Amino acid sequence: METKQAAGGEISSAQAVLLGALAPGVNGPTWNTLKSTFLMLGLCLALMLGLAFSSSDSSLILHVAFLVLITITLFLLLNWFLEQTGLVSVEHQMQEMDLAPKDHQR
Repeated sequence: METKQAAGGEISSAQAVLLGALAPGVNGPTWNTLKSTFLMLGLCLALMLGLAFSSSDSSLILHVAFLVLITITLFLLLNWFLEQTGLVSVEHQMQEMDLAPKDHQR
């Protein structure tokens, strides 16, 4: 099965995300997974903030609002960092970890 992947050059999104977690740099599928994770976190925090407003508990509203602020800040900092560094291709990450077949031209 591994020789079939190496010959075809196809790698699944799940494998690309796993590779992105272990290799230096961020690849496209890993960044898409992070964005969807932040979206789900934002939805959960928005629901919690709505519930906090409905309970009229000021300390709970303040706590959840602070969590929303932390999430937004983290997402903006990650966006800024990736704008500065750029995305890395999955093939480059595979070469960095010596998982890709060697080129005889080098």
